[in-house]
Amino acid sequence: MCLAHGNGRGAETMADAEREEATQPASPDRGGLRGGLVEVEPGVRLHVIDAGPADGPLVILLHGFPEFWYGWRRQIGALAAAGFRVLAPDQRGYGASDKPPGVGAYTTDRLASDVLRLADWAGRPTFSVVGHDWGGIVAWWVALAAPDRVARLAILNAPHPATVRSYALRHPTQAARSWYVLAFQIPRLPERMIRAHGFRMAERALTGTSRRGTFDADDLAQYRAAWARPGALTAMLNWYRALRRGLRPPALRVRPPTLILWGDRDRFLEQGLAEAAARLCDDARVVHMEKASHWVQHEEAERVNRELTAFLAAFRTGAARNE
Repeated sequence: MCLAHGNGRGAETMADAEREEATQPASPDRGGLRGGLVEVEPGVRLHVIDAGPADGPLVILLHGFPEFWYGWRRQIGALAAAGFRVLAPDQRGYGASDKPPGVGAYTTDRLASDVLRLADWAGRPTFSVVGHDWGGIVAWWVALAAPDRVARLAILNAPHPATVRSYALRHPTQAARSWYVLAFQIPRLPERMIRAHGFRMAERALTGTSRRGTFDADDLAQYRAAWARPGALTAMLNWYRALRRGLRPPALRVRPPTLILWGDRDRFLEQGLAEAAARLCDDARVVHMEKASHWVQHEEAERVNRELTAFLAAFRTGAARNE
């Protein structure tokens, strides 16, 4: 099976493959684009897209709300072609992954543990992790909880967990941008609102906050299919509801080398959060993309791919020397 690039029929083929293979166990031995289910804890399986050479340095891509693995469709091929083994899961509650009941199943500790279990399944003691939005929060957490396992950390428009509350308190404009976090705490009503009129609210979260043409009709059809899966909306919102159980990270400073890519026209997160995060890193570089929105990997795919490939290549070179 070939890994398709870009939008239109190629992306549709990838999503069709996901639906066909979601019932099959994932295998690192299949060529091209591989997809299947990986058990990360008893009774919880994640659907994972697995691309690139099986022996390449491992990179795990973590999507945010309200996406699924498809949000990385413009990065998977570029990283695989550069020699990396790429895992792009539907994180728990999303897409074809399992959707365990209860808010407690979606605490950040549990989400980060899923990532470490994926690396275990791939047989890798060390790996790089890339995260956007909520996936970025999880990526930060993984690097803080298991710094000896994370070779390189790349973050796209996601604040360091330790800065969220303090920054919002100092910057009322950021607190205002985060109104939806409180709204999502209400039981059942957010699900009904998001589902109404064919998921119009969720679509607007993508198309209304990005550059025109970033998400086309085919893309939106893929997202609607993911949101329509039984239990998906509640599971996705439970990530936010689990915040009531605390967002205190396991450490403060980030030890692995870190790249922060930030779309400055983000309507949800102020650009100052990038520098606030960098101050808590031992080795960080911040790249501002002045014309990009929150959906930076979609809008600036070629530049994001160049930045990620160059940054992650240092780990690839080091891994090769150690073989």
